[in-house]
Amino acid sequence: MSYLRTFAPWIVYAVVPAAYWQWAALGALLLSLFEVTRQLRAGRTLDALIIDLGSLIFFAALTVLAFADPATALHPYSPALSSGVLALIAGVSLALRKPFTLGIAKQTAPQELWDHPVFVRTAYVLTAVWAASFTIGCVVLIALAHAGSTPRTIAQVLAFAVPAVFTIRYVAYIQSKAPAAARP
Repeated sequence: MSYLRTFAPWIVYAVVPAAYWQWAALGALLLSLFEVTRQLRAGRTLDALIIDLGSLIFFAALTVLAFADPATALHPYSPALSSGVLALIAGVSLALRKPFTLGIAKQTAPQELWDHPVFVRTAYVLTAVWAASFTIGCVVLIALAHAGSTPRTIAQVLAFAVPAVFTIRYVAYIQSKAPAAARP
């Protein structure tokens, strides 16, 4: 459920029709602000908010652009930009050895697992899959920039759905292989 809340602004932005992109960006910004505020009040650490903070910054900039210049030449490429920014956030989190999925997983896993090599390696695998999916999504969305909104929406949804399904299945697989004492 925490992944859904983390990516909710991006999902909102992806499914709102392109004709209303200013409002989609504003809605995603407000949702990002709400979620970051909620999590900070709940005592979440910054490593658990990597995507959330990146979302807040991206949607703040996109909202300003969308309202300042609604007819900008970047508009058809904004879905690709969103996937590209997510790929960048995920990739940087890997490069900094702070995979964004690790912070999210720590929100629900017992603290005694946080430093376990399998737990950490799982976070690296999951973050790499999310980064790859966002990168592929970005490339596909660049190619579809001037196509109809339906193919773009499908591409955006798939860029989230594929790694989400992989995450669920991979975590279940890892948990099934772990000794009962080491399971979250």
